[in-house]
Amino acid sequence: MEGTLYILAMPNERRLLSRRALLGTAAAAAIASVPMTAAAFARSRPAADSPVAATPTPAPVRLTLPAPTGPHPLGTVSLHLVDRARADPWRDSRPARELMIQIWYPARAAHGHPPAPWMSPGAVPFFERGQGIPPGTLLLPVTHAHLAAPVDPGRCGRPVVLYSPGLRSDRSLGTALIEELASHGYLVVAVDHTYDADQVEFPGGRVETFAITGDLDDVLIAKALAVRTADTRFVLDRLTALNAGHNADAGRRPLPPGLAGAFDLSRAGVLGHSLGGATAAAAVRADRRLRAGVNLDGSLLPPVTAGTDRPFLLFGGDPGPGPEDPSWDRFWAGQYGWKRELALIGSTHTSFTDLETLLPQAAPILGLTPGQVTQAIGPLDPRSAVRAQRDYVRAFFDLHLRHLGNRLLRRPSPRYPQIRFLR
Repeated sequence: MEGTLYILAMPNERRLLSRRALLGTAAAAAIASVPMTAAAFARSRPAADSPVAATPTPAPVRLTLPAPTGPHPLGTVSLHLVDRARADPWRDSRPARELMIQIWYPARAAHGHPPAPWMSPGAVPFFERGQGIPPGTLLLPVTHAHLAAPVDPGRCGRPVVLYSPGLRSDRSLGTALIEELASHGYLVVAVDHTYDADQVEFPGGRVETFAITGDLDDVLIAKALAVRTADTRFVLDRLTALNAGHNADAGRRPLPPGLAGAFDLSRAGVLGHSLGGATAAAAVRADRRLRAGVNLDGSLLPPVTAGTDRPFLLFGGDPGPGPEDPSWDRFWAGQYGWKRELALIGSTHTSFTDLETLLPQAAPILGLTPGQVTQAIGPLDPRSAVRAQRDYVRAFFDLHLRHLGNRLLRRPSPRYPQIRFLR
């Protein structure tokens, strides 16, 4: 697919059991490919000696993310973590497992701290090349968080939510949901799973790209799930060290003031999309430090389907006319803690990523038709889709990590006709 915009491409190797794709690319979308190539852009730029008058090059489009609705200004910081107890399972030449995480948090003040980019600068060229986006045609978003702003730890620390993206995705694609949680008082820790992400930038500009080889069958996916579960547990260990005042960054780079003591790890949950959703279920089962979990449209594998005694939310795309995902049926039967299953009507697998809001903005300059956009993210208005995801995910964590009563999860609400309670 050299030169083809395939951020919307769903790998054909594995639709896995049903309409819910365990894998997914960065967008994990509903169409096989979008017939938009780099050559198509070249047609608007005739050669200098061409007798045809040059068509002006369209001005690049600056993409934007929806503003978070909470009362807190936001800060963010990225850390390089090294697990020396594990050789990297995807690269034999790496004697230790290296991860990048990004912490999002309520800030005391943001003045003097620049806004953070949506994606780390060194990763952007890899992202553009991988998706066939000609450089300079899209200006990626700037987030609402400020780099290394001082932390507002609250009165006694803040509840913590870990975020795990889909396979061949990275932490950037969950930013709209992450920012919303942080603006309402959560510390959110987004994890890049090195070598199963398309690109991860490390300090000094080193970028590691997707390195899993072989058919994406059950055995390989089970391995990826085990690696991600171990990643999640290691991150929890390092958060404990951070909270105690230790600088867990491998290069001992400066940390924002107030970060130590800001994590209330007795109130920790996990959230993930696609394979990240399966990771959330596996991590809750493996580590009792995680008190609650959310799976955004990801299929599950045994033994995750056995469930746990801790609260868990299954939040999927439009179920359509077909049967339920058998892995979700098995999980429901095995889950003996609090449980709920919701569907976002008019959405697709991609809708649970930032592309729900970014793709319609990018479509005109990328030459995507309204029909292609609808095929990728569904007919639901993006603002309604983002609002529902934000409100229901926050209601879940408010209920189970903060013990705040919330009617949203008790019964359907006329304010959210796009949400269907399946069980």
